[in-house]
Amino acid sequence: MDTNKILKADYLDIVFDGRNKEYGSYELRRNYARRVGRSLVFMGSLCIALIGYAALNMSMKPTVVPLANEKVITLVTPPPIDPVKPVQPTPPPPPPPPVKPMQRFTTPVIRTDEQVDEKELPPPVREVVVAGPRNQDGDSTGVDPVIEAPGNGPVPVKTPPPAAIPTYVDQMPTAGYNMNDYLSKNLMYPAVARENNIEGRTLVTFVVNEDGSVTNVKVNRPIGGGLDEEAMRVVSAMPKWRPGKQNGIPVKVYFTLPINFKLAN
Repeated sequence: MDTNKILKADYLDIVFDGRNKEYGSYELRRNYARRVGRSLVFMGSLCIALIGYAALNMSMKPTVVPLANEKVITLVTPPPIDPVKPVQPTPPPPPPPPVKPMQRFTTPVIRTDEQVDEKELPPPVREVVVAGPRNQDGDSTGVDPVIEAPGNGPVPVKTPPPAAIPTYVDQMPTAGYNMNDYLSKNLMYPAVARENNIEGRTLVTFVVNEDGSVTNVKVNRPIGGGLDEEAMRVVSAMPKWRPGKQNGIPVKVYFTLPINFKLAN
């Protein structure tokens, strides 16, 4: 920069001489005072507006308009207290409950039989007599007498409810033979199911008794077409199983057997 220009130039022009003045730093420094002035004017105007709004809001009184069905409650000033009229005193508290009579504990006095007066002795204890079919003297041992001739009427005997058949025991029952071979050899596909292309999986539940026999055969998931009846027939005709055991003792066990029916392509 020339000497004449330096004397007339601003310090920002000297600092940014030969540099990119289009960059934001030059612009920020050049117009800093103008932006600060605008900010102060804006903040002052905002404060004046808020103060005026607050003053105007405080000077205005709200007008209460009662609704059509609204009840207006008017507070009545209580009457003044007459100083001449005596004030009723507070009723006294109720008296405490009466104390129950008691007798002071006295130390027992030991006397001989000759010094004891019979009038001071307590009354004898009445012996409790148990009713029975005949008269019988009591026993001093305190044991209840045995009735020799009890009644011979019928005594109702309550039958205990049957025990629930478990579905899981320590040792579950097993068929003892190949179940898949047995089902493939004995199952017959019903004609109704074959004609209507009915396939599916049915669940058959049954009870394996203590001797291994199969009873109480039911179908839990029927699929129709005669497949359920065929599954029950084959399961009912199964040979005996090896029974399930609980604590080493054969018991009845509920067993569920899935059977799949599928048509050959």
